[in-house]
Parts: sequence; structure tokens; C-alpha cells
Amino acid sequence: MQHKSLSIESRRNHLLAFKCSEQMGHCLRRSASFSTRSPRRQKHFPLKVVCIDYPRPDIENTVNFLEAAYLSSTFRATPRPSKPLQVVIAGAGLAGLSTAKYLADAGHVPILLEARDVLGGKVAAWKDEDGDWYETGLHIFFGAYPNIQNLFGELGINDRLQWKEHSMIFAMPNKPGEFSSFDFPEVLPAPLNGIWAILKNNEMLTWPEKVRFALGLLPAMVGGQSYVEAQDSLTVKEWMRRQGIPDRVNEEVFIAMSKALNFINPDELSMQCILIALNRFLQEKHGSKMAFLDGNPPERLCIPIVDHIQSLGGKVQTNSRIQKIELNHDGTVKCFVLGNGNVVEGDVYVFATPVDILKLLLPQDWKEISYFKKLEKLVGVPVINVHIWFDRKLKNTSDHLLFSRSPLLSVYADMSVTCKEYYDPNRSMLELVFAPAEEWIGRSDEEIIEATMMELSKLFPDEIAADQSKAKMLKYYVVKTPRSVYKTVPNCEPCRPLQRSPIRGFYLAGDYTKQKYLASMEGAVLSGKLCAQSIVQLNIVERVYHTPPPNGVRYTMEHSRSVTIGYQP
Repeated sequence: MQHKSLSIESRRNHLLAFKCSEQMGHCLRRSASFSTRSPRRQKHFPLKVVCIDYPRPDIENTVNFLEAAYLSSTFRATPRPSKPLQVVIAGAGLAGLSTAKYLADAGHVPILLEARDVLGGKVAAWKDEDGDWYETGLHIFFGAYPNIQNLFGELGINDRLQWKEHSMIFAMPNKPGEFSSFDFPEVLPAPLNGIWAILKNNEMLTWPEKVRFALGLLPAMVGGQSYVEAQDSLTVKEWMRRQGIPDRVNEEVFIAMSKALNFINPDELSMQCILIALNRFLQEKHGSKMAFLDGNPPERLCIPIVDHIQSLGGKVQTNSRIQKIELNHDGTVKCFVLGNGNVVEGDVYVFATPVDILKLLLPQDWKEISYFKKLEKLVGVPVINVHIWFDRKLKNTSDHLLFSRSPLLSVYADMSVTCKEYYDPNRSMLELVFAPAEEWIGRSDEEIIEATMMELSKLFPDEIAADQSKAKMLKYYVVKTPRSVYKTVPNCEPCRPLQRSPIRGFYLAGDYTKQKYLASMEGAVLSGKLCAQSIVQLNIVERVYHTPPPNGVRYTMEHSRSVTIGYQP
């Protein structure tokens, strides 16, 4: 059996081909009483399951999608600058790639620097000597991600998203090997489809619990965004107590949601995070519908963005780690100094790395500025991604994301079924998010795998045993990210910075910056658009004045709205 961790030297490799989408196996076992569908209990004979993806949902006419599309169009419609800005961007994750893409659309020249030899940041992946891929995380693309959905369309790669059945599937810890789901009917609009899904599931919540849960959510539905933002100071558990919501709602629903959204438990997570997700899922018919990327993210998503950037004159460099932000005498950025001693200069500079890396490289002269000082509150959360290849096809799985409801695991999927590039008719590859990981990030890979197998023996009691007396592990990878997305704990919101810093010519991008989708891929992409928008709009003002705008010019930006430029008397 092979086992490796992220210390393996990462390499960019060619894409594997996918030629078939059938598997031999058994249906996922779900509890009988939750659904109008008859339960399918196959005991010993295999059922042929054809893995056919669902059509792309009709999301193009939603308000959020149209708003995101308009924002994208403003870059292409911007008058071409007579002297394009050279914009140096540190970090080729989704935030940096997004910033560079939209700056290039506006006629400027991004110079994107990535420290590692692989693109993607938190969506990075590597290929081993067997041709198998292992990723930084298990990535899901929701219908409620309008900027990401627009990005796929702008790149002409909508067909790379594999949409799944509109359901959320949860393991039943008290019934090992069984699952219960919330099924969203296609015939109903939002929020009725979500309400129907909750009401029809009788396995996880009783009717009195559903009623008290609904009454507790009523203020959020009535109060709207202002109410949601006001809950930033409360943890999920504190908010539940205030609203009189039963503890079982936390055990049955919120623990799984919290771990999936931010890799932490409800006693730490800000309630604002949960309410934002529920708001998106309930207000948009297809908001909670999920899609998997059809292959590894660096090649199937990041490379098309890079190709687009380079086709418009931009540059992308890997193995270009920033060692120092060197300043001019006036405190502005002079250049980025790389680890090899080379310097990269530009007209504008963007830091699109995780907030923890920014804080490590922050110049001493900037540390007492309020804008940067507030960043001390923002800290990345640790997370571990586990991949296990088995010697056989597991039967008790599904062509979907599954919520494990395990104390150690968050969500998981059999990627040999859900993802075309990883398809294998003879063996399963489980990709699992190990969270919360605070107490495990420093432990050995062997300890993590041992604990994972113990949890899997409960999810697959007939097929997996902790001692491998049933399904055998062929190999595994453990990918540790000590500082992933920012930890969305209470009172973080006032500390999140706007993309434009008080330092002239210096900007930030990343999901921790101000945007309405918090710590997510959508948040990263939107932050890059807002960062690019800030740069482009200020450049237009400076071209009008032929100099930096005078003190009387007020420059403001709201989360996803266009920049407002006006004169303040």
C-alpha cells in the first residue's frame, strides 16, 4: 500500500481522458420513511448505475447572476487605456486569477506571480506516478455562486461542471450505513422547494422541531440583510439559544453545515455565515444545487483562466515566491522581491494570498495603520483533505456529495463516480474533508488515516473495517492545509478590509476581504473582480485629473456594486 502526503513534489501534468460513465455497484441505502420514493435495498446482486449528469440549471435569469454578469461586462466595456497599467499580483489562487482576468479584460497588463509550481492556491492538485490526482480540498460549485458561474460561461467551459440531483444527503449516525436526504422538487419555485424538502424529511427532525426551527428563522426572513449582518457577534449555538431552537437542530443540521461551510463547529462559527448560506439556498430555486468539476482544478479551471489572461497580454509566472514587499521613502510599494533575489516592479501591486501570508510579509511601517492592524483578528482555519483508493468498488455510495455527520469528518464523495476524469469502474476513491482539524493538523498521516478508517467503518459497515479485513486500501494521500480560508468566528466582519488599501497603488484580494460570500470559492472570485474594479475605476479618475485625485474627491465602493466617484465639497 502506498501512502503520501503533500510533501510530494507537485508537478503539472497532462489531463487524463474519460471515455465512459458507467459503473457497477449498489444504490445508496437511505432510510425508508423520509421520501415518497420506494427504498431500494439490494443485498447481494449488483445494480447497473448509469451516472448521467443533470442538465445545467436555469440560473442565468436570477438577480444575482445578472448582477454578476453586468459587473463582468463593465470591464470589457471600459475605454482602452492609452497607457495600460502593469499590475503585479501575488498569488495565483482563484482570487489572484480573477483579479488578473478582469484587469486583462479592461485592457491592463497583469503580472501574476505564484509561489508554487502549481496553480490554484486552495484548489491546487497534484498527479502522482500512477496518473491519479489528489487535491487540496473537495470543491463544490453551487447554483448560488453567480460570479463563478459567469466565469465558467465567459471562458466557454460550462460543460466542465457536472451537475447532480438537487438533494442534500446526510448519513444517519444512529443507523450505520443508512442515509437521509432533503430532496428539492424541480416543479416548485424558491423558497417553496426548500420548505418542501425540509417538511418531507421526517428522519432528521420531528414536526415540533421543524416548527420551532422555522419560527427561529422568521426574524432573518423578515429582517433581511441588516438582520443577518447583526448576527455576526453570535456563534451558531448562542443564536439558537436566543431563538429557542431545540438542541437537536444543532445536532442534526447545524454541525454538518458549520463543518461544510468553514471547517469548524457551531460553538465557534458566526451565525452570520449560516444565515448567508440559508438565504442564498432558500431565495434561489437552484441555489443549493451542486456541481462537481469534471477533473482536476488546475487544468480544468485554472489553465483556461491563464490562457485567457495571456491571450490579452498578461503574464503568469510560477515558482515566484514573494520574499519581501520593498517600500519607497513615502511608504508606497517600490517592488516585490522574490525568493531568488529578483525584483518585480509595476504601476500597481495586489496581494491575493491567504491573509496569514500577507501578515507575515507586511512591512513594519504599515503594521500600525488601522486598516492592516485589524487583520490580526483574521486567521486561517486548518483543514485536512484525505484521499483513499480501495481495491474494490464500494456499493453504499452515490453520485453526489455526502454529509458524513461524523465527529471527525465533514463531507465526502466517491470521486470515481462523481468526477469524469477520476472515473474507475473497478475501484472507489473516497475524497474526504477531515474537520475540525485543529487537534489533528500536527499528527502523523498514519494516525489521521487510522482515525478516518474508523469513521468509514461506521459509514460502510458492510464494506469497510478499520483493520482492513474487508475493503483494502491500495494507497492514500493526506493533504494538510494549516491555514485555509479565514476562520469565520464572531466579530470578524468589521475586520475584513476593502480591496483598496490606504497605501496608494496597493490592493488586496481574497475571500477574507469585503464581499458578500464570505470564505468560499465564490467569495475569492468576487473579491478579485472587486479588486480589479477598484484599480480600473481609480485609473479612470486619475486619467481625468492627469494626476491622483485631489483630496476633495470621495471614492467609495459597496460590496458588489459599482464604484461611486463623486466630489465632496
